[in-house]
Amino acid sequence: MSAPTSDREAYLRDGYLIVPNLFSRDEVMAIKAEMVCLLETVRQGILDILEGIFAPNLEFLSDKIVFKAKGTAYGSPWHQDWHYWHGSNKISLWLALDDATPANGCMKLLPGSHTAPIAHKGETAPDETFGIRLKPGEVDESQAVIAEVSAGGGVFFLDLTLHASYPNSTGDDRWAWIGTYRDAKAGVEDYDWAKAREILRGEGL
Repeated sequence: MSAPTSDREAYLRDGYLIVPNLFSRDEVMAIKAEMVCLLETVRQGILDILEGIFAPNLEFLSDKIVFKAKGTAYGSPWHQDWHYWHGSNKISLWLALDDATPANGCMKLLPGSHTAPIAHKGETAPDETFGIRLKPGEVDESQAVIAEVSAGGGVFFLDLTLHASYPNSTGDDRWAWIGTYRDAKAGVEDYDWAKAREILRGEGL
């Protein structure tokens, strides 16, 4: 349904549109309750694993939904997240919301690559993202581990771990969720973008 002419005129004039009562209060309270329930459901299992493999004091940094559309013709290049996060002590969880396979763009990782930063001097193609990347051929693909997991499976990896992903050639969309965390007592790095950061377990500095 198209917006009323008055809304369109206001949007074109001002560059924004405020819509009171887009949903009813009852509707948004139901949405919020569902979101809180989902977060609480997944949080404890995630934190138990993180505490066991990473640190007892855990801080949430950010999260995002990753949507790899059907027919996405390129995969993520080999890279370390460390270069994007400016050296943070961080661990990520990549959670499959659909079955993840090489055909639909699952992750691949290089064991043992997390010991030090690696210079990233690759160039970004015009139709791709990931401006910080390794050059093609710098990683021995025969040594890579393919993270093929069913929906509900997760991959925990450090910010220095080299990883990449395959293109999605299946004709079906693929969804994943990525949450990022850090050791709350490992350093004093501050990130202006991490507005939602929160100590989830233990204590911080």
